[in-house]
Amino acid sequence: MAAPGDWVVVPGTEADIEAAAARARRLVTRRALVAAGVAAMPIPGIDWITDVGTLVKLLPEINAEFGLSAEQVERLAPDRRLVVYKAISVGGGVLVGRLVTRDVVLRIVRTVGVRLTTKQAAKVVPLAGQAVSAALTFSALKIVCEQHIRQCMDVARQLQLPAAAELI
Repeated sequence: MAAPGDWVVVPGTEADIEAAAARARRLVTRRALVAAGVAAMPIPGIDWITDVGTLVKLLPEINAEFGLSAEQVERLAPDRRLVVYKAISVGGGVLVGRLVTRDVVLRIVRTVGVRLTTKQAAKVVPLAGQAVSAALTFSALKIVCEQHIRQCMDVARQLQLPAAAELI
């Protein structure tokens, strides 16, 4: 897995895009399992902190896997960077090529807020509640990250299309 600052070229073929997505999904599954383990602990609030911390670290790593971290995009030639930003805006990738902060992650987590609220309520019930909390953490992280992986894939596919200047 590429670190956020490493040089990674945006995947150039469909096979490269699928390979990057597979690597990102494996990373997401590992991190979601760890977060689920923390969520199973009967300590109120620690799971929220873990979820946000996991996403703050994980989303930039997914970007980097596709060559789309903020640092990687900024190192591109100006004309190529413009193409990347246009592809990001067309693909709707809110966190693709951007700096991921805690505040940004908190806004994204609201999309799965009902599950996270249920998770907190489930902690009141011993053992079964902890299992439900762990399962909800795992699924919420997988949902958010899968959406982000798909956005990265869409941007990478947009970048495969020939530029308008090349068509003339």
